[in-house]
Amino acid sequence: MVKVQSSTSGYPRIGGKREWKRALESFWNGATSEEQLLKTTETLRLESLQKQKEFGVDLIPVGDFSLYDHVLDTSIMFGVVPKRFEYAGGKVPLETYFAIARGTKDAVASEMTKWFNTNYHYIVPELEGVTPQLVENRPLAFYKEAKEKLGIDGKPVILGPVTYIKLAKSFGEENFSTLLQQFTPLYIEVLKELVVAGVEWVQIDEPILTSKLTEEDFQHVQQAYAAIHEAVPQLKIILQTYFEKVANYEAVVALPVHGFGLDFVHGDSLELLQKYGFPQDKVLAAGVIDGRNVWRADLDKKVTLLEEIQLHVDKSRLIVQPSSSLLHVPVSTETEEKLDPIIKGGLSFADQKLAEIVLLSRGIHDGTETIATGLEESRNALARLNNSKYRQNVEVKETIENLTEQDVNRSLPFAKRIIEQQKRFNLPLLPTTTIGSLPQTPEVRQTRSKWRKGEITNEAYEQFIKDQIDKWIEIQEDIGIDVLVHGEFERTDMVEYFGEKFEGFAVSQFGWVQSYGSRCVKPPLILGDVAFSEPITVKESVYAQTLTTKPVKGMLTGPVTILNWSFVRDDIPRFDVLNQIAFALRKEIEELEKNGIRMIQVDEPALREGLPLDQDKRESYLNAAVYAFKLATSSVENDTQIHTHMCYSEFSGIIKSISALDADVISIETSRSHGEIIAAFENNTYDKEIGLGVYDIHSPRVPSKEEMKQNINRALKTINPKQFWINPDCGLKTRKEEETIGALKIMVEAAKEVRESQLATLKN
Repeated sequence: MVKVQSSTSGYPRIGGKREWKRALESFWNGATSEEQLLKTTETLRLESLQKQKEFGVDLIPVGDFSLYDHVLDTSIMFGVVPKRFEYAGGKVPLETYFAIARGTKDAVASEMTKWFNTNYHYIVPELEGVTPQLVENRPLAFYKEAKEKLGIDGKPVILGPVTYIKLAKSFGEENFSTLLQQFTPLYIEVLKELVVAGVEWVQIDEPILTSKLTEEDFQHVQQAYAAIHEAVPQLKIILQTYFEKVANYEAVVALPVHGFGLDFVHGDSLELLQKYGFPQDKVLAAGVIDGRNVWRADLDKKVTLLEEIQLHVDKSRLIVQPSSSLLHVPVSTETEEKLDPIIKGGLSFADQKLAEIVLLSRGIHDGTETIATGLEESRNALARLNNSKYRQNVEVKETIENLTEQDVNRSLPFAKRIIEQQKRFNLPLLPTTTIGSLPQTPEVRQTRSKWRKGEITNEAYEQFIKDQIDKWIEIQEDIGIDVLVHGEFERTDMVEYFGEKFEGFAVSQFGWVQSYGSRCVKPPLILGDVAFSEPITVKESVYAQTLTTKPVKGMLTGPVTILNWSFVRDDIPRFDVLNQIAFALRKEIEELEKNGIRMIQVDEPALREGLPLDQDKRESYLNAAVYAFKLATSSVENDTQIHTHMCYSEFSGIIKSISALDADVISIETSRSHGEIIAAFENNTYDKEIGLGVYDIHSPRVPSKEEMKQNINRALKTINPKQFWINPDCGLKTRKEEETIGALKIMVEAAKEVRESQLATLKN
């Protein structure tokens, strides 16, 4: 009997303790050489492969590793380098690779945006004016490395041509077929070289197939994969999808490949299987373990799911795997020494998911009686968590059940309350502000680390935070910014900080995941009923306000973002958890207002990120998001001004929902997308106040005043200057002090010059 195989479609690249991040940043800072960087990352890569081998995974992915981003890697493989980086052809130098991602003094970085509905960011390919060619077969190099050094006959992972082109920048729908015809022979060349090297299995990632393609586009997809099959018929290609069910299922599973990877955790893939069946000559790589969340699987339910799948797919053609790459979860729970054993026992990071996958594949092949011990262990661990104190807060549950519409509406509409706010704050035309966080220097991080380790007292740490606030309030006043922030020096991460304070959360020690580049975040664990217990942000905000007569914004992370950037319990409806978070934030906002903070920013950078890929599910998600935001913010007085912030999103389809949030001021990233988001407002009326980010904080370059003025003036062609705020596109936590001060000075100068011009125009 053919063995039921286990597989993974990708593994975390950052290392168990972020060794990858430190290696990158050491290289960028000039402390280590390119050779040292490559050697360190090779060691990490090989350790990860060896670990998967030791767990017993049958199909181990190779080529999923990256020095920055796998989409950028695909661009580099095909010599897709924007002209401004002066690429001369051939293998792309590492310096150019990082320049595309991070920018240089003379060239802006390529746009960065969300990878589908995750918190991972990819570098958007720029295909205009580029003639692609195969300049480096990366999957082949990684395959050979694994085979020669570890004896692993790996499964190369390649981002598919359809997804790559569809995610590219401004390719134009009319150019899709032309571009696909250009790239298909290059993919064939890659695959032919893999065949020569002895590769048996290849994973081609096409998550774009969860979106509805036009009939014409899908015909081109069919032609491309027919050409690939004709060129390499002996290669076992698994067309991998994830994050949602496949759109146009019957046509997709008819494509001429060896098998398909389907997500049975997110979306309704089982329903498709039940309704349409599955081709009898194809392999199904069934994604049954959640690749995006960290809770231990209910293995009894997974066995039942796999048994249902076997009604449609013989187990001889079945592969058991996670629902997506494990890039989106931390590496291992083994290093989590401080968590309550009940919580730790309910967790499953990447390594634990490998164990779950291997266990399930063995149980399906040999019979569940052979894995009875593992099933019992899973049962007991989940029972301990479900019956724990963390999930028994009756008061929270009753509060959420008894909410009414009155709880989610301001007492006056925006048009009336903005008049009261203008009287209170008396701000100039085109007021300037920042998004919230200010540079967290090595000194800030080191001092916080010492405090956490008990090496300095609470009093000493609090005084240090006050000193930082003193310093930066003075800097902001000297620069001439109109609305100030306290800087968030006491916070590690905008979500984790609240996870440490609200009931119902826990924070791991090493639960890091990659967000963009070397930027890693440690999502908190929402494991129980969420509740407010004591003020979180009041002390620092109130102190900062005592130092200035200008308004200081209170800074909070919004309910949708806390939900989307956390690992959320999966035993109750997700929207119930969302409303619990919102109500806890409502209490915090009321505390800020009570203590004199009358301008409060509730950031929602992840609102669109959580938008379901399935169009039929979007309305309910957006309605829930709006409800939760209003639940958090609606109890304030009319002259208290609510701000929010969003970043890296396409807004044209959700402007009505953004307006429905009823925030008085919204700020939106727009600099890396070179002002394109502004187009969303050209055909839609937006009646509240708005700031479109005028410079990119994700790049170390300091833009010129003319560049900022150009961004401001373009926005003012669409947006009334009386509505418009001027700000960077995101928080400044990751930037150096000199970069931040230099850029903010230029921003304020640009604002003043445009303000004078606008005032002159208004007078006339």
